[in-house]
Amino acid sequence: MQHALIRKLESYETLSDKDRRALNALVPRIRQVGAHVDLAREGDPPDNVHLILDGFACRYKTLADGRRQIMAYLVPGDFCDLNVFILDQMDHNIGTISQCQVADIPRQAIEEITADYPLITRAFWWCALVDEAVLREWLVNMGARAADQRIAHLFCELHARLEAVGHSKDDSYAFPFTQTDIADTMGLSNVHVHRTLRDLRGMGLITLKSRILTILDVERLKVFCKFNANYLHLKNARWIDRRSVIWPSQSQGG
Repeated sequence: MQHALIRKLESYETLSDKDRRALNALVPRIRQVGAHVDLAREGDPPDNVHLILDGFACRYKTLADGRRQIMAYLVPGDFCDLNVFILDQMDHNIGTISQCQVADIPRQAIEEITADYPLITRAFWWCALVDEAVLREWLVNMGARAADQRIAHLFCELHARLEAVGHSKDDSYAFPFTQTDIADTMGLSNVHVHRTLRDLRGMGLITLKSRILTILDVERLKVFCKFNANYLHLKNARWIDRRSVIWPSQSQGG
């Protein structure tokens, strides 16, 4: 089985068959979780590491007045909390957006695989660094782009991330997010989100039907919102070239 995590990690590292077998063994039990279910809540002691194999989830905070701020979207192949078990308690919530397939991975299993598989460990580092890069880009999005560019940029990012794990086809992908979800992500009102989606449709950039988003012209949408995918670090050729020189035996498999 080549699940979404393996596809994601191979955007960063060329894994051996031995690495892939170890990753498959990491997720022996998968559970179905319904939409709008919290996988972890602020204040909870971290336990298992959660891995999204299918569906969409998010990181979010809830303010004292009940308002919600979504800080990250989690797509297939994403760890919700790879290193959070180091902390004594969660400082944010993790909740599903849609129905999800979730693997609950014991802390010990993460510690063992990172001790025994250096390429997997390096790929995990990439995951953590890319999560930070995405958060930086979201901060730029919120602070420096107009509302229509913010939302268009999100659409481009999701397209790139989902394409990397085989969950986008013909520039279309599942889009279970409501206008309220987008509003809580972008710091906008529902009315503003509705108007912006209407404008993007009117420009012939997207369609959104039956919870499927289709980007009608990917390059035009990227130009419109000035999207540069460099922060996602997909297919990092610089490191692949270096690795083949430094660790030729490992790059050939174990």
